[in-house]
Amino acid sequence: NWMRDRRLRSGIVIATKVGKSADNPGVTAKAISRSVNASLDRLKTDYIDLLYLHIDDPEVPFEETLLAVDDLIRAGKVRHFGASDHSSNRLVEARVIAAQLGVAPMLAVQNHYNLMHRTGYEGDLARVASQQRLAVMPRFALASGFLTGKYRTKADLGKNNRGTELANHLSKRGQRVLGVLDQVAREHTAGVATIALAWLLSKPGVVAPVASASRPEQVLELVAAAKIQLSRHQVAELDRVSA
Repeated sequence: NWMRDRRLRSGIVIATKVGKSADNPGVTAKAISRSVNASLDRLKTDYIDLLYLHIDDPEVPFEETLLAVDDLIRAGKVRHFGASDHSSNRLVEARVIAAQLGVAPMLAVQNHYNLMHRTGYEGDLARVASQQRLAVMPRFALASGFLTGKYRTKADLGKNNRGTELANHLSKRGQRVLGVLDQVAREHTAGVATIALAWLLSKPGVVAPVASASRPEQVLELVAAAKIQLSRHQVAELDRVSA
């Protein structure tokens, strides 16, 4: 109602996922159609800008999934779609099958990627994303809050319900990353989280890191990353300490 009552729909990009819904799990044609229609009803809109396939189910032929999404695109219910947590090989397979079927290809990819978690994306996945010119939207962009700089000691972990996950980052490597983030943040008079997102935005293909906020002022710190231009030296230093 908030979006509809203010007539803001044309200025908002809505992205949602199918695959892990408790009511309509999976990526079969039926599950995708039901999930999308349910999302449209909840959001009180008639189209979704970006639809993600949230799971990769080898038991469901890509042909079925891609044809189902293409039907939704042709019906005007979905504008574009992409994949979340798919391997590079599966992205290649999906592109080949889409071409064979003559249906819309994936245009975006969302995978775990940040300064503390680089190996899962950099390499084959990044190469395929570049070859296919996919819009890259890293999730967990702030490493569950670690890259905000708020969690530096074990005592700080009690502030977050992801304490166990954050504890893994309280290492010498994690402290080095925070140290350089602090330095670069001072140089730009910006927040640590802003710089962590700016680093992601400096990477080829990355268009919109996915990060969450619990207060309005945090949103301002996150969107400020779009205006930060890191120097080559700053990017190189962050690359070095996070390697």
